[in-house]
Amino acid sequence: MDLGSAENFTEMGSLGVEEEFFVVDERGVPTAGTDELVYETDPPNILDDRLDHELFKCVIETQTPKTTLENVDNDVREVREALVEHAGSNGFGIAAAGLHPGAKWRELKHAEKERYRAQLDRIQFPQHRNTTAGLHVHVGVDDADAAVWVANEVRWYLPVMLALSANSPYWDGYDTGLQSARAKIFEALPNTGMPSDFDSFEEFAEFERMMVENGSINDRGELWYDVRPHSGHGTVEVRTPDGQADPERVLAFVEYTHALIIDLVERYEDGETGYRHRRELLDENKWRAMRYGHEASFIRRDRDGEISLAEVVGRECDRLGVSGIGDIFDGESGAEHQRRICNEDGFEALCESLLL
Repeated sequence: MDLGSAENFTEMGSLGVEEEFFVVDERGVPTAGTDELVYETDPPNILDDRLDHELFKCVIETQTPKTTLENVDNDVREVREALVEHAGSNGFGIAAAGLHPGAKWRELKHAEKERYRAQLDRIQFPQHRNTTAGLHVHVGVDDADAAVWVANEVRWYLPVMLALSANSPYWDGYDTGLQSARAKIFEALPNTGMPSDFDSFEEFAEFERMMVENGSINDRGELWYDVRPHSGHGTVEVRTPDGQADPERVLAFVEYTHALIIDLVERYEDGETGYRHRRELLDENKWRAMRYGHEASFIRRDRDGEISLAEVVGRECDRLGVSGIGDIFDGESGAEHQRRICNEDGFEALCESLLL
């Protein structure tokens, strides 16, 4: 049974970035390509053991090496460039978004990997339509109980990240009216969305063990919550943002996530008790993010009224000394960009705009 350990939480502030992308054909439309790219050909060295497929044969995942804030910019770009080169040499392109507007789930092929076949058998319809692609950021924390406390407290900020990253208005060729349809599609799966809070790492580890032993999940990696203490890597893993084509946007979320986790660890060490919000409040804020994107407002952390995304972003940039999320907010959102391109230039131009 693959379970993690408190002993894995040993390093503070390390970083790892996982990105999910779409393998596309010459038209820019998702197509089966992960067999060739993952199993049948040798990728560039930087992708050795850092390239994997997902449920659909059109979705591929990369992982950076374990890195630092100083080096993550270079690592993210090198991994992306290597993936594009590898795909191109095999006749494919690479695109990024939370959902690809050209992905028709009924027509796409599933991976043969036993893990995914078991998921399809167990979950059925919600997993069959799960053509999502996201951005996951790992930040190392050197104390397991601190990691659990941070995962509890960071939950309020996740809708902020989702609203800023919203980049999936289209699903199955249909304009959903949402800014992040990916978030809604994905949370139809079991063990997703906003997690409840946990009192300690011991309680979280017991939950992991119970879920595996009782057959609810095959391994701890199937706890797909928006944030989780990763008991294997010794990190807090934020899994909220939609996939992004622009590396600058990816790096903005990495910068913010790292600063936020470090800040919360310091608060934990200072003895703060935290808010321990109810999941219902957090779900409301998440709904506002996926529906309204940059126009969202949220119920405040102290539950006293609302606060706009603009105000949250300004405050966070000032108090944490970050700038990337401010640049994202000041610009056109991913969802707005997709709709504008599609309306002005058509579907082919939209697909082209998502290419790396």
